[in-house]
Amino acid sequence: MPLDRATETYLRHIAIERGLSQHTLSAYRRDLATFAAWLETVPPIDSDGADRAGGSAVLDDVGRIARADLSGFVTHLATRPSGPLSPRSVARMLSSVRSFTAFAAGEGWLQLDPGASVRPPKAPMRLPKAISVHDMERLLAAVSADGSTGVDDPVQLRDKALLELLYATGARISEAVGLSVDDVTTLSDADGDLSVVKVTGKGNKQRIVPLGSYARAAIDAYLVRARPVFAARGTSTPALFLGARGARLSRQSAWLVIQAAASRADLAEHVSPHTFRHSFATHLLEGGADVRVVQELLGHASVATTQIYTMVTADMLRDVYQTSHPRARR
Repeated sequence: MPLDRATETYLRHIAIERGLSQHTLSAYRRDLATFAAWLETVPPIDSDGADRAGGSAVLDDVGRIARADLSGFVTHLATRPSGPLSPRSVARMLSSVRSFTAFAAGEGWLQLDPGASVRPPKAPMRLPKAISVHDMERLLAAVSADGSTGVDDPVQLRDKALLELLYATGARISEAVGLSVDDVTTLSDADGDLSVVKVTGKGNKQRIVPLGSYARAAIDAYLVRARPVFAARGTSTPALFLGARGARLSRQSAWLVIQAAASRADLAEHVSPHTFRHSFATHLLEGGADVRVVQELLGHASVATTQIYTMVTADMLRDVYQTSHPRARR
């Protein structure tokens, strides 16, 4: 089977079977297109005359992909003249190709999976960048609606609700802009009412995350005094956060909201959408939360992913100890 047809079949498969978002599917498509473009530059014959699977042979027949193609692709990405990719980026692209070759082997297009024995370069451990509670409060205050004129600003009310929700729930930016109005609800039991948000994460997995009083108040103010203004400008949509034309707020627009707020707050640190997620997890652990609970709130499949935040907290505790304890200094 030609490589392009095999790729399309694979993308349809993961879209249906794994329920991936369009953003994730686009990333897989780009990675596989990069692999195919590189294969076009690879000679099908090695210098010693040995037949191999590179070049146009692979483009015509996916069954000729060999381990050398994947390992050569990794080397190319790490050393390409146009700009080497970081080990983390190389690992991500290789993961896409290995997932494809595993699927091809399962379909019988390949006798053996050539990606099974190809390992990605080891990426240096990068600790999540969280900001302090004080800086987070400054950031959230920077998007408070201006009541000096006595008139609510719909944009400020929306931006305040968005940022309060990101910090209160640790949601990814794509999860936040993907919310619908009905996803914000209240659960009642013997202990009283609890405001929650139903977040749909990777693989369409849903999780329930409590919504603090500050976030709920900001969202209620937005729903009552701002969202109707945006909704009147467009067609009917269940989206929680709306843009200027009444359509669902895009990830790019949400990013600009965060950058504008960080600029107004005059924060020295770089602030990204994931800064809210990292700060959410770090501040919970600093407050004594169990790592398993934080795992569930973040929607991590493995607790190992969440445990990296415990290293951040340990570093902070060490710094405080060395600064404060009279016998910690050397």
